[in-house]
Amino acid sequence: MNGNVTNRRTAFVTGGSGFIGGRLIELLAKNGWDVRALARDQRAVEAVRRRGATPILGNIDDRETLRKGMHGSEVVFHVAAMFKLWGDRKEFARVNIDGTRAIIDAAVGTPSVRRLIEVSAAAVVIGDPKPMIGVDESAPIQKLESAPYSATKAASEELLLSANRRRPQFETIALRPPMIWGAGMPMLDQMADAVKAGNWQWVNKGENAMSTCHVDNLVDALLLAADRGRGGQAYFVADVEEGTLKSVMTDLLATKGIKTGDKSVGFGMAWTLAGAMAFFWRLFRLKGEPPITRQMLQLIGKPFTVSIDKAKRELGYFPQISWKRGIAEMAARNS
Repeated sequence: MNGNVTNRRTAFVTGGSGFIGGRLIELLAKNGWDVRALARDQRAVEAVRRRGATPILGNIDDRETLRKGMHGSEVVFHVAAMFKLWGDRKEFARVNIDGTRAIIDAAVGTPSVRRLIEVSAAAVVIGDPKPMIGVDESAPIQKLESAPYSATKAASEELLLSANRRRPQFETIALRPPMIWGAGMPMLDQMADAVKAGNWQWVNKGENAMSTCHVDNLVDALLLAADRGRGGQAYFVADVEEGTLKSVMTDLLATKGIKTGDKSVGFGMAWTLAGAMAFFWRLFRLKGEPPITRQMLQLIGKPFTVSIDKAKRELGYFPQISWKRGIAEMAARNS
């Protein structure tokens, strides 16, 4: 070490107080990056600072704050998103579409930024429910009315990739992970609560094939995309192993000492029930989320696996965390 820090790279991160963004900040800092992270409130300020980033207080639609935060950054990692299985479509659009538009405008207006990389979602290619096995990037984008999360993420990705080359030396890249898991995953607590409340049933006996992506495999892919990704391209990133809905959820819940039953419902019945529940939740303005939604069924109701061949070929991506290792780490943390 010669003490010269002028070659340190700088990144700006959105969603840094969350599950994925926090792990990304830690990896960037470990690799010698200076990291700045958008923080919408004091809790987020403290969270990103603990992870190793300099907090930038502001909202995702505040272009002036975004430009100031991005100043001097080489790469912007856009991780922030609204991920829920139920909610107001306008709120999904405000965060996932309008927020992305503001991030793009700020990045294009910041000369130092050469790459904008977004965490998209594998679900952007899921349309009317049907089996999809080994899906690659040639599959068309879908925007189902019944799936506000994936529909707004699809619109977000379209905005991002269309901004590629909006100015010289500016490139945009999207990564599409399927279900993201690992120690600290917030979804696991929700699943555990559903099982404890007796609201858990498998769809089609849980036999649907599915791809997953460990959070550390995803953040590795984000760093690879910063240097190796092709502008204007989307990449599926996932674990090497594939599982079934039942094998995946059983292993995850077991890390918290929770066992699932064998109760099951067919997809057709589940789809009908989800539609009826949505009608009554909206009609009576019920609080919380319905036990089952069509957004949920879009994600887990039919077999869905993805091919990572393009990411391997162009990014040099190879998942480092296996299913066995990741589950062992989660079990140890929860013990």
